[in-house]
Amino acid sequence: MSFETGAGGGNEDLEKQVREAERRLEEAATLAAEAEQRAEEEIKALEADLEREREEKERALAAAEERLGEIEAQVEAAEKRVEAAERRADVAEETIADELARTRDAAAGWLQSQLDSLRRKAEGR
Repeated sequence: MSFETGAGGGNEDLEKQVREAERRLEEAATLAAEAEQRAEEEIKALEADLEREREEKERALAAAEERLGEIEAQVEAAEKRVEAAERRADVAEETIADELARTRDAAAGWLQSQLDSLRRKAEGR
C-alpha cells in the first residue's frame, strides 16, 4: 500500500507541476499576446506619424515650389524692367549725344560769326 500511496502522491505532485506549467504557459502566452498587441499598436502609431510627416513634407514642398514659381516670375518681371530701363537709357544717351553735337555746332557757328564780325571790323578800320 505504501507504494500505491507514494505513487498516488507522486501523481498528484506531477499533476500539480503539469497544471502549474500549463498555467505559466498560458500566462506567458497571454503576456506574449499582449506584448504583440502593444507592438502592433505602436507600429500603427509610428506608421501614422510617418504618414503625417510625409504629408507635412509634401505640403511644405508644394508651398516651396509655389514660392519658387512666384520668385521666378518676379525675377522675370524685374529682368524685363531692367531691359526696358536699359533701352530708355540708350535712347537718352543718343538724345544727349545729338543735343551735344547740335550745341557744339551752334557754338562753333556763333564763334565763327563772332570771328567774322571781328575781321570785318578790323578790315574796316
